[in-house]
Amino acid sequence: MANRPRSLDPTELGAYFSLIEVSSLLRHRVEQQLREAGDLSYVQFQLLARLGDAPDGSLRMTDLADGVVYSRSGLTYQAQTLEQRGLVTRAPSADDERATTVTITEQGRGVLATVFPGHIAVLDELLFEPVTHDDIEALGDVLSRIRDRMRAAPPRSAAPRRHKSG
Repeated sequence: MANRPRSLDPTELGAYFSLIEVSSLLRHRVEQQLREAGDLSYVQFQLLARLGDAPDGSLRMTDLADGVVYSRSGLTYQAQTLEQRGLVTRAPSADDERATTVTITEQGRGVLATVFPGHIAVLDELLFEPVTHDDIEALGDVLSRIRDRMRAAPPRSAAPRRHKSG
């Protein structure tokens, strides 16, 4: 007798469908806000936010790609688009000429400053207001454990690249 795949119980199925629906609804509203406030796609916002959080405002493209689940070629296109708008600069890495370093510009920081208040307002309204602070801590813990497990065997676009030592 062949082994039948396990079925999801109603609780698991409900949690899965809720996660997918919440994720889709939140992403749609966040993307709408980012487009209206700063003419940014979600991926462009992620890139600017990561650069804005970097100590010197710069990261190698491979490090950016490691943190964003997006194809490397797609990420290159998004960085090029941001560069054309004057929001980032791209240059060969000082320590590895094969690598590209992306740096946020003052104009890029200005766009982040413009979109962040509305971005936070959307997150407050849709994600944080309906729950308690304890719920948020528990959600963060649960999602972090799931993310860490998924990152242990990521798709190619999310897999960290090894840096060549020179």
